[in-house]
Amino acid sequence: MATTADWIAGARPRTLPAAVAPVLAGTGVAAYVDSALWWKALLALVVSLALQVGVNYANDYSDGIRGTDDARVGPMRLVGSGAATARSVKLAAFGAFAVAALAGLVLAITTAWWLVAVGVLCILAAWFYTGGKRPYGYLGLGEVMVFVFFGLVAVIGTAYVQTESFDLPALYAGVGIGALACALLVVNNLRDIPTDREVGKQTLAVVLGPERTRGLYALLTLAAAFAVVALAATTTWWALFGLLFLARSAGALRIVLSGAVGPALIPVLQLTGVAQLLWAAGVAVPLFLTS
Repeated sequence: MATTADWIAGARPRTLPAAVAPVLAGTGVAAYVDSALWWKALLALVVSLALQVGVNYANDYSDGIRGTDDARVGPMRLVGSGAATARSVKLAAFGAFAVAALAGLVLAITTAWWLVAVGVLCILAAWFYTGGKRPYGYLGLGEVMVFVFFGLVAVIGTAYVQTESFDLPALYAGVGIGALACALLVVNNLRDIPTDREVGKQTLAVVLGPERTRGLYALLTLAAAFAVVALAATTTWWALFGLLFLARSAGALRIVLSGAVGPALIPVLQLTGVAQLLWAAGVAVPLFLTS
């Protein structure tokens, strides 16, 4: 029987900054170009957090029943460790998706009905990352989808439900947040290359190999820095405070580029998550203050 602590660990709380950051950045953009609607921002946060928890449980379930997690190095897996049944973890994932769907439906009703279709796509993307007969996460497409859904869609969507307009700063913010969300997945998959290769899980890291994957992590950090500059150029130069994220990214880069493997890469997940949150706060606060 899984304990409460096991379920919390299974939700992978270290990944939750990746859900908070896009909503923070998108709300900052909304405040700058028009005005922030805090109740809609809170609903968007519920959607983002619920989707993140849902995809974490869904991955635990799908990887667990495939045996992918039998020799996993990272955080405890509920199904793979035998702490919880596959059915209970699957139900937990569906429960989280239901919460996201309900909050998203309220946003759609009060903004635009076509957002329902976007929400459905988000849930399908979350499930089929490792679920289904041909999960795209096993085909090297995980990073692309994370960039799209946890970067562009999350940030632009958060800004849109508050302003009901598409604005260029939201695109730049989406690129920055998406790049760091991808960096989180890249370092996670870098750590798991040996076990993923053994079970035939063809992540992008497995396809590229360790050295190119380390280079990709550095490239994504650089892309996030350029996105800060682009956002500042289209809003206020005070947004350059977003570059403070490099204070955390620098430490993560040192570990990744040093050739660290296995458990030595686990701290990079937290460092990257904090860096993403710093990126969002560093650009959002100046946008709030100058709006």
